[in-house]
Amino acid sequence: MKAFFQVQDVDAVHALAQELPPLPAEEVPLEQALGRVLARPLTAPADLPGFTRATMDGYAVRARDTFGAGETAPGFLDIVGEVRMGRAPDFSLGPGQCARIGTGGMLPAGADAVVMVEHTRLLDETTVEVAASVAPGGNTLGPTDDAAQGQELLPLGQRLRPQDVGLLAALGQEKIMVSRRPKVGIISTGDEVVPVGSSPTPGQVRDVNTHSLAAVVARAGGEPLPLGLVPDNAGALREATARSLDGCDLTLLSGGSSVGVRDFTSEVFLSFPGAELLVHGVAVSPGKPFLWVRTPSGHLLGLPGQVASCLVAFYLLVEPILERLQGRPALPFARFARVPAVLVRNIPSAPGREEYLRVALRQENGHWLASPLFGKSGLLTTLIQGQGLVRVPKDCEGLDASEEVEVLLFPN
Repeated sequence: MKAFFQVQDVDAVHALAQELPPLPAEEVPLEQALGRVLARPLTAPADLPGFTRATMDGYAVRARDTFGAGETAPGFLDIVGEVRMGRAPDFSLGPGQCARIGTGGMLPAGADAVVMVEHTRLLDETTVEVAASVAPGGNTLGPTDDAAQGQELLPLGQRLRPQDVGLLAALGQEKIMVSRRPKVGIISTGDEVVPVGSSPTPGQVRDVNTHSLAAVVARAGGEPLPLGLVPDNAGALREATARSLDGCDLTLLSGGSSVGVRDFTSEVFLSFPGAELLVHGVAVSPGKPFLWVRTPSGHLLGLPGQVASCLVAFYLLVEPILERLQGRPALPFARFARVPAVLVRNIPSAPGREEYLRVALRQENGHWLASPLFGKSGLLTTLIQGQGLVRVPKDCEGLDASEEVEVLLFPN
């Protein structure tokens, strides 16, 4: 067991997350597959498209019959049929012959290319003038151009995008094996926190963390289960935590994880049978008081109470756990794009910890400029005014103005 508030490196927390086994697989219908994570690789059960098809409206031809054709010396072909959409042609092409065909139509036997309709002129019902040559395979898709039978198309752990769902549909996959979505209980603590619909009196604030955490959990692939507000009372906190453990894989508690006279979160978490303290304290800002207790029923995670710190700590420390439970690598900022930018002013920092600072971006002369936002961790507006985060490495005293940095862009 880790000692209470024995600060660990961020990489050590990620290494613990990487050791977690993925949740069991489940089968879902294709219409529910978007955003889910494949529990097994997808291999093509058959060739795709499985036949040679046209990619342009025009005429199916034997490419050799068009060689040398041009605007000043067109060729002439006999029209011997028309390809019906959704049907295999019941005729074939011989020398000097062609057939009308639409995009997606199956080429008849003997044809190996399509001349676009823009390069032809109909002379009569049975003769077409061709003003351009076409190479074999021109304006067509071959039987295995999208996929060959047995080919791996999507790897294990792929989070399914719209285009992936389209591929599954093309392959006739009505049901998909995916990792089960982690169920995440969300608890907000604090005598000063009131429901969103309340009118706060002096000294009170509305419950922001429950709703913010539910949103980022859902976007990370989890199923959020808000469990309500809990006062600064050990009995109430234990009861809410027990309810979460009863049906959730993870429990997120915001507030009450920092060192102080009223801090009883770790004691409550560790009061459950088989509980083990994995992390209490990380060498990072924000997120230093992060708490992770593992129990036989699920994982209990304590996050900072200040909203900006809570969300950054989620992206850095909680999302890797959610990723791993879904069968993916335990990487932070999984949905953040990255852009290079130049700092416009110095960023001071204390050595011995990583720091993630919010920045606002603007473009100037084709380059991104990053302006640090030094607001306190309780300010939600700094997350709204800023477009991303800049990481200050652990063993440095800050970053200098004009230094190029990588900006982690907040997901849309």
